[in-house]
Amino acid sequence: MTKEKELGIEVDDQYLRDTILSYMLAGRDTTSSALTWFFWLLSKNPQVEIKILEELKSKVPIKEEYSSDKRRVFEIEEVKNLVYLHGALSEALRLYPPVPMEHKEPLQPDTLPSGHHVIPTTKILFSFYAMGRMESIWGEDCLEFRPERWVSERGGIKHEPSFKFVAFNAGPRTCLGKEMAWCQMKAVAATIVYNYRVGVVEGHPVVAKGSIILHMKHGLRVKVTSRLPVI
Repeated sequence: MTKEKELGIEVDDQYLRDTILSYMLAGRDTTSSALTWFFWLLSKNPQVEIKILEELKSKVPIKEEYSSDKRRVFEIEEVKNLVYLHGALSEALRLYPPVPMEHKEPLQPDTLPSGHHVIPTTKILFSFYAMGRMESIWGEDCLEFRPERWVSERGGIKHEPSFKFVAFNAGPRTCLGKEMAWCQMKAVAATIVYNYRVGVVEGHPVVAKGSIILHMKHGLRVKVTSRLPVI
């Protein structure tokens, strides 16, 4: 008896191949899209950038802080518990989800909570972009970029149900690379914010491009300057 049969698992090589391929490739454009919108939002909200920088400095040993011209790269373990940075990234994902729309199809006839009847050929569209801006879901300040909404009363990370915060989808279709994406975004964002100032070029138009991935139509033109002291 093989190990698969012993565990009661039916192995499908094509399914495994497709899953691995999705895991390796699907996160490339989505992560870059999320970080692009994140840095644009920081440029529009400098008070948030200051708070992130203060949080990062609190995690760096005093002897290391700008003691030389060597830039600092944050490791995964160092950024894992950064509460305010997590909140700022969550806000960027809420307002500008990398995958702005999703569709589902029922397996059998059903009735939605709204009273609408659906059948297996019905396509149900979910606008994650719109949901992130709905007052009925996020409150009166739903259009504001406010990382504080992700900070609990005890000062920890406030977790929202995946069916409310749908940037990574929900239920059995939750993104396979969710945790890896969080690690990547936090490490990249922390390293860039700590070492550099990222300012959007004045007059550069920022418009969302209608596509499978929520890219910026004209990209993001920025001016990057070092935070390190001139020696």
